[in-house]
Formats: sequence, structure tokens, C-alpha cells
Amino acid sequence: MGDTRSALIEEALKKSGMLWLVLSGLPQPRAAWHVWHDGSAYVLTGGEGEQPLPGLPDATSATVMVRSKDKGGRLITFTASVEIVEPGTGLWDEITPVLAKERLNARSHEGQIDRWATDSWIVRLTPTEEVEEEPGNYDESYAVVRPITTPATTAGTPPRMFGARRRRADR
Repeated sequence: MGDTRSALIEEALKKSGMLWLVLSGLPQPRAAWHVWHDGSAYVLTGGEGEQPLPGLPDATSATVMVRSKDKGGRLITFTASVEIVEPGTGLWDEITPVLAKERLNARSHEGQIDRWATDSWIVRLTPTEEVEEEPGNYDESYAVVRPITTPATTAGTPPRMFGARRRRADR
């Protein structure tokens, strides 16, 4: 991959904790939190209380959209190879502490790595040479996609808003 593209993808994924995945069979891209580690993004899916990303564990590749951290707009869209990180491997032992540290809203941190080994998948998304869109080369039909409802929850009540009006969509 070109050095500029690789650097852009790496920097965007390092700074943002969110990416969007285009998965076959779903009507819209799905938001997913991730961790960037050693040239790949790692996503946790499946299991009770974790983000639902149907079809991702069975896929061989996925389209990944990354947003700009400062402006919030789409920055780059690329294809990533998909690989399941198997429990008990060296990669599993290396990446699970990193994911556990970043999994801030877990219902319980106690025993979560063991639960992931039995109930969930850790998916490694490694960028390929295929870049679909770069900055300045956007499809004009792109619109912001609102996240779908999910069983994943936060650990407590949401923060209160003071001095601002709620949007109609948030009521």
C-alpha cells in the first residue's frame, strides 16, 4: 500500500475509537468500537452485552470507513482482510489485555476475557491495498448514518445536558 495511504489509515484509526463496517446482508454500515494495534484494527463482537456485527466473523474481507476525529466527516474508505483471533494463541494473549483496557462500558470487567473466549469473537481487520475513497474523492450520495439500536449498554446513566436544547431525534 502507498506510504501516504498507510499513514493516513494508521493515523485515523489510532485517533478514533470508532469505525464503520459495511457488512453484506445489512442495509447500512454498522458502527463499531475498535483498538488499533500493530498495523491492524481489532473489533470485539458477539456475546451478551457486546456489539452485534452479524456476518463479520464469517467474512473474509470487509469495507471499513473511518471518520475524521476533528470534523467527524468520512476520511477514508478501504478494504480490510478479516481474521478471527483464536483463544489460546499468542495473538489472543497479546491483544485481549489491550481490548480489556479499552472496553470501558463493560457490565463487569471481572472474568470478561474468559467470557470473550467462549461467547465472543475478536476480529482482526488488516488494511489491504484496496482503497475505495480518499480525502477529496467522495461519493456525493454519502449521508451520515445514525447508529442502530443495540443490546450493548453503558455502565451507568447517561450524562445530563445543561444549557442546551435536545434535538428532536434525541427525544
